[in-house]
Amino acid sequence: MNNLSLLINAPIFNIQLLLDGLWIGAIFALAAFGMALVWGVMNIINVAQGEFVILGGFITLLAMQFGLPPLAGIPIAAVVLFILGWGLYRLVIWRIVDADMFISLLATFGISIMLQQLMNEIFGSDVRTAESNLGISYLFDNMVTVPHIKALAFVLAFVIGFGLWLFLKRSRMGQAIRATAQNARAARILGIDTDRVYAATYAINAALCGAAGALVVMAYSIHPYMGLPYTIRSFMIVILAGLGNLVGVIASGLGLGVAEQFAGFLLGTEFQLAFVFLLLVVVLVWRQWRLAQRRQYLK
Repeated sequence: MNNLSLLINAPIFNIQLLLDGLWIGAIFALAAFGMALVWGVMNIINVAQGEFVILGGFITLLAMQFGLPPLAGIPIAAVVLFILGWGLYRLVIWRIVDADMFISLLATFGISIMLQQLMNEIFGSDVRTAESNLGISYLFDNMVTVPHIKALAFVLAFVIGFGLWLFLKRSRMGQAIRATAQNARAARILGIDTDRVYAATYAINAALCGAAGALVVMAYSIHPYMGLPYTIRSFMIVILAGLGNLVGVIASGLGLGVAEQFAGFLLGTEFQLAFVFLLLVVVLVWRQWRLAQRRQYLK
């Protein structure tokens, strides 16, 4: 209640929380783009989504150890994760494309555990961050802080998301991905190599997560076991937005980021993650109720 009174009596704190939520929400949306793509095209819920994000952050840190600037880690992480995603598809994912969704959950959960343990063994279990040294701006008589790296991460997340939209609209592979998502059988009849499309889809998802992870490690922090919250957030964003709705993914990601910041301020940071899980339950119950109402209407 004290924190709520503070928000009412000092509205400037609302602006700070709103900005903080928008910065992180854009990164949530970027990771959710990939999950929506894999789910919509391959009918697979990728439980390893968060681990891809964290691995992208560690790859950025590794690139910095070779003297590269932090921003160079974004394309490097994206390329490395693209290759990893393609390899995982050829080793595991192709076997579960047409399987029951429960099988895909088990398989990708196994991949997530494997990646967690490998990151722990290779990079250690310490919390890590990449120092960008881009500085901070102060607004409203120094009452609101705007870290330049977070603002830049916000912009870059939108640029990458727009690049994905252009790729899906304009490129031959993007058109093949959209055709396969609409009707895989018809796409095969028309001569589209759906296996190659699936491999590219899963690899693009991993690349998007890698880029998101590079932004996370520069603007926030990572450790090997931080992946699950990013998976949950991506899943919740896709559930809210619906498959194939990129604008909805952006809006849901930004909304989730803002809601988390306000919940963390009002309830305490120790309850912020609990709020995310509670919100997921509420969203699933709401979606189930909507589906039941729709079925009743159709009857």
